[in-house]
Amino acid sequence: MDQRDGSLSTGSRVTGIPDRVAEVFGHGWAVTDVIPQALPGAAWAAKRRAAVSARFPGERIVVPSGGLKVRSNDFDYAFRPHSAYVHLTAEQGTRAVPDSVLVFEPSGNGHTITLFIRPRSPRGPGADTTELYRDFRHGEFWVGRRQTLAETAHTLGIDTDSRDRVQRALRGRVPTRVVRGQDALVDTAVPPSPADGELLAFLSELRLRKDPWEIEQLDAAVRHTVAGFNDVAGELSHAIRAERGERWIEGTFNRRARLEGHGLGFETIAAAGAHACALHWTRNDGPVREGDLLLLDAGVETNSFYTGDVTRTLPINGRFSAVQRRVYDLVLAAQSAGIAALRPGAPYRDFHDAATRVLTEGLDAWGLRPGGAGMPHEASLYSRYTVCGTGHMLGLDCHDCASARNETYAAGTLETGHVLTVEPGLYFQPDDLTVPKELRGIGVRIEDDFVITADGALCLSSGLPRDADDVEAWMSATRG
Repeated sequence: MDQRDGSLSTGSRVTGIPDRVAEVFGHGWAVTDVIPQALPGAAWAAKRRAAVSARFPGERIVVPSGGLKVRSNDFDYAFRPHSAYVHLTAEQGTRAVPDSVLVFEPSGNGHTITLFIRPRSPRGPGADTTELYRDFRHGEFWVGRRQTLAETAHTLGIDTDSRDRVQRALRGRVPTRVVRGQDALVDTAVPPSPADGELLAFLSELRLRKDPWEIEQLDAAVRHTVAGFNDVAGELSHAIRAERGERWIEGTFNRRARLEGHGLGFETIAAAGAHACALHWTRNDGPVREGDLLLLDAGVETNSFYTGDVTRTLPINGRFSAVQRRVYDLVLAAQSAGIAALRPGAPYRDFHDAATRVLTEGLDAWGLRPGGAGMPHEASLYSRYTVCGTGHMLGLDCHDCASARNETYAAGTLETGHVLTVEPGLYFQPDDLTVPKELRGIGVRIEDDFVITADGALCLSSGLPRDADDVEAWMSATRG
């Protein structure tokens, strides 16, 4: 890896460039501007921008993309724009440019909308070409070509201007709402307001019902995710032989995510044995042993940034033991009850309550009551073994629409176009003396992705088996 030039200051500002060096880079470049095709999601994003404009007449609305975050010293994490920004622009994958800002400026009965974005690195006679070859965060010699302003305007269908002029655009006494915490310059230029929270909630609620294009993206994300699970099943023998087999599982799925999409929707959970009892086990540094279970919770994020989120709990040797199957079948029954409760008009919590009821009744039938036999049979007490809820909205974020108001989300009702997961689980910690020894260290979760339709729900992840017998047959057919 090339060492970055010591003449750079922190960030991207460049100092100490001799004129004669700059002159060398100021000529001899071919014209490579192109007229790209409009992105397929751009027309849908325009409708969402129209909804924002209608909701906040006479107000300036500012939605930044966010910027780069340092991983270590002079290396950054891969850039992923804020989901509200993606939703309103339809920007895709590695084309997304850090530090972009979408501004709705009130004009007449609506808004003039401009995307302030960093253009292609300047070049040619008279241009300040230092960014081109010296700026390791943004220069074309370091990170590759960005689109010109005209190219971006064409692909997204939004008027564009240089990022350098965004501060000027934020001047003036206009009521302004900002998506905070994404751009330090914007946060400094516009004083915070209690109204900012209402903007974030509206943008989150705007994503609750997915349009047909979004559902296509989610369907693709889940299909790629299913393919990743098939890859893992086919490489379990390699994982068993590796000292840190969970890393082999992780790498196998992550390869599929990078090949088929932008990458991961979230860090892959490859939890073998007792690690499955940690709900968000992403260390993935343990062995994969014959006789144990593997809990794989993973999702491919498409180039349009929509993600799948699927979980399967697999017997590593291809066959469930009697006690493993007993736990698995109870979780499956709970998930099936939750799925049966999915329909438009149903309270959002109905599927969670249905799944939880099956789990608690099943555990009670096994003689398991947290705290002892004298404790009442209350669902909340069983959180010792279930810990979390049984699903969430899915979309641009794995846990999508998180800033929506409670009355429109958790206390709301399901509607056609909602996309959500159903994922009950049981987690018996390896040191939990309230459960029989044979159950300790067993963690099981089953998760699928659903679109609410006019007459119920459509399972996007139906390409993976759920029933224990079907899981064993699938693993027998695919296992390497």
